[in-house]
Amino acid sequence: MDDPDFLRLGRGISHLSFDDIVRNPRMAEARKFYLSRFLALYDRDPFMARLLIEARRFLVYHTAVILGLAQNPDRRETWLTVGRLKKAVGLFWDASDRHLDELIARLCAVEFLRSEEAAQDRRVRILRPTEKMLAHDRAWLAAHYAPLTVVSRFDDYHPVMRQDAAYQSTNRRIAVDFMPFSGKLLAVAPELLLFFKHAGGHVVSAALLHSAMTEPNEGAPILYAEVSERFGVSRTHVRSLLDAAQAAGLVRLEGRGGNRVQILPRLWESYDRGLAAGMFSHEMVHALAVGRPSAATAREAGARA
Repeated sequence: MDDPDFLRLGRGISHLSFDDIVRNPRMAEARKFYLSRFLALYDRDPFMARLLIEARRFLVYHTAVILGLAQNPDRRETWLTVGRLKKAVGLFWDASDRHLDELIARLCAVEFLRSEEAAQDRRVRILRPTEKMLAHDRAWLAAHYAPLTVVSRFDDYHPVMRQDAAYQSTNRRIAVDFMPFSGKLLAVAPELLLFFKHAGGHVVSAALLHSAMTEPNEGAPILYAEVSERFGVSRTHVRSLLDAAQAAGLVRLEGRGGNRVQILPRLWESYDRGLAAGMFSHEMVHALAVGRPSAATAREAGARA
C-alpha cells in the first residue's frame, strides 16, 4: 500500500487512503454490501460460476477485459494478441502455453472473446471482448465499487454503479497501469491465499462470511449440498476447503458433520484488509477516470466561487 510507484499513479487527484478505508467505522457495513453484490454475480448461475470461479480462469478473463478495452487501433503495441495476453498473465502465473491456449479457447467458445483480423494488418489476429463479456465486467465493477459508496466521502461513483459503458472503457484503460501491482495486493492479507488457491474458494468464503453476518452468535450454517448447487463445486471440495481453513486457524467447524462454521477473528481481520486493499486500488483508478481534482484544486475552485 505504500509502494512509491503505485502511489505515484494517483498524484494530482484526491482519493481515499488505505487507512481511510480499513479504519472506517462503517467498514463492516461496506463488507456486507460488497458480499451481497459479489455473490449475486455467481449465485445460482452454475455456468458463470464454472467459467470464472477458479482463480486462474478469472485471471485470464480479467486481464483480457482490461487489455481488450484498452486497445488503440493506431498503436500496435496495445493490440490484444494471444501472445500479449499470455505475457500479461505471466506476470502473475507461470502457466504453460497449452493451458493458456485452452483457457482462451474456452472464453472464445462461450462467446466472451472473439478472434478477428486486425484491420491495419490482416496477418495479425487480435482478441476482442464481446458484449456478453463486457456486460459481466460492468456488473463486476459495480459490485467492487459498492463498498466505496458506503465508506467514501466522495459522491462521484454514479457512472460505475449504473454500469455505464463509456465509463467502463475509461476505467479499464486507466487500470492497465495498475496491473503490475495487482499481485502485491494479496500480500496485505496472505491468509486469503488459502481460498484463492482452491477452485471456488473465494466465492465459498464470501458466502460463509455473508451468512455469518446475519447469524453472528450461532455460526454460519453450511449445507454442503446447497453450496455445491449454488456455485457448481462438489460437496467434497467444499468440505476439504473448510478443513484446510480450520487447520489454518481461520474457521472452526461445529455441529454434526461440521455443518456450522464459526468465522474466527483472524479471518475477519484478514478479509477486511484484503477488501480494503482492493477498494483502495479501485478508488485510485476511479478518481482518475472521473477526473477528480486534487484537494488543492478543489480549495482554489471553492475560493473563487
